[in-house]
Amino acid sequence: MKTFKNLFAILISVLAASCSSDDDNTPKFKTENPLAEYYTKTGFTTVSNFVNSGDYEFGLAFTPTVKGKIKAITLKLPAANPSIRVTIWDYTTKTVLKTETLNVEKADTEVKKEISELALEKDKKYLITMNSNDWYKKNKADNSNVVYPIVAGNITINEYRWFSGKDQTFPTTFSSSYNAGDLSFDFQQTE
Repeated sequence: MKTFKNLFAILISVLAASCSSDDDNTPKFKTENPLAEYYTKTGFTTVSNFVNSGDYEFGLAFTPTVKGKIKAITLKLPAANPSIRVTIWDYTTKTVLKTETLNVEKADTEVKKEISELALEKDKKYLITMNSNDWYKKNKADNSNVVYPIVAGNITINEYRWFSGKDQTFPTTFSSSYNAGDLSFDFQQTE
């Protein structure tokens, strides 16, 4: 009986050590949001507020440099708006991958909406847009163009796109001299 107890204790110890070492080897990646680094690298430091200025579908095309997932959407506007539609698109097929509605209760205050995670493939191009008639326009003081792509952590920003109207339409016009909105996302590498 004593031998059985000793063997049982050894077995439990080995299993416990095995489980804890598996946890220690699991890669842990921090969550990142590319927007601040994007603004720093573009030099878009001049800000103009547009409120009730016509409806547009607009946002940033991006490519993850690693496999990962979007965990949340972040948004800041110069006016309150209870129902901002945000769309994440497959850039190549121009199909909608996810649509969320965000409630911006207070002007000039960032909101974050946790979403069911959206897996993103490495080196695949996506687009995140919002539809709004309120936005921040950010540009360089001299209104000059930036050169895309802009690398912000594990996300490469490829371009800024826009389209006039309220419809959920893939934007066809792009601009290199400004970005409208403060729309972004929380990304976490998965492998």
